[in-house]
Amino acid sequence: MPNECKQLSIITVNYNGFKDTCELIESIPQDSETELIVVDNASRSDEATLIEQRYPHVTVIRSTRNLGFAGGNNLGIKAAHGRYLFFINNDTVLKGSDAEKTASLQLLIKRLQSSEEIGMVCPKIRFSWGNNPIQFAGYTPLSRITLRNRSIGFGEADHGQYNIALPTPYAHGAAMMAKREAIEKAGLMPECYFLYYEELDWSLMFWRAGFSIWYDPCCTIYHKESQSTGQSSPLRTYYITRNRLLFTRRNNPFPFRLLTTAYLIGVVALRDVVMHAIHRRPDLIKATLKGIFC
Repeated sequence: MPNECKQLSIITVNYNGFKDTCELIESIPQDSETELIVVDNASRSDEATLIEQRYPHVTVIRSTRNLGFAGGNNLGIKAAHGRYLFFINNDTVLKGSDAEKTASLQLLIKRLQSSEEIGMVCPKIRFSWGNNPIQFAGYTPLSRITLRNRSIGFGEADHGQYNIALPTPYAHGAAMMAKREAIEKAGLMPECYFLYYEELDWSLMFWRAGFSIWYDPCCTIYHKESQSTGQSSPLRTYYITRNRLLFTRRNNPFPFRLLTTAYLIGVVALRDVVMHAIHRRPDLIKATLKGIFC
């Protein structure tokens, strides 16, 4: 860790998302014990310089190539001074007064401090549109064969029904705070995924290192969701298809690995190809097949 210690490092990765990143920065209260690090992942224009000029208090790291979600965050980890590291998507914002936002971040830190076994904690995540429905209030476990699970509370109006902190099997990549010593023991984010599934794999790395992961609604983050890749883009389709298979190769023991691979190719990918054909999306068919055979 760099010599000048801070309590909290907030790390976000920017890729052609200048407007969103600025909105996030402006929603984060400044504090002498908190540093904000923006990693620019080789945006097409020099957004790093623009961010640095507009926000002198922000540490900006410019990568000359796109390292993906994990690689960008790992650059931030290597530059961070904090005892606690908060990874947050650039298309999210915090709401409320500065005092309220500072207090909620401190409560996440207190959750990490409450037990040596807790290595990571995630806040409640709500969508930023409409009446701000819930996106994440913890996860259910992944099925061994189908890799299906559920984000608890997804799409529900928030009436406080998920206002109890509890362990969750996986962190949500849009907002997750970790202890530095837990990262040092578990390892950096796996960069082999580039985009999608890396936080699930990283979560399993934390569990294998002896740490638990918690959901704590003491803090709420508002998420715009998939502003950079789009919901039906070839890029998203390729990485979702590829990384499902990569995840099971890395984490599913035999014979579940074979069963899962057969299911993902013979059922999920085949279904996706048929649906893309019905919707006349040859680009998505190509992306799906590339994800299988890459």
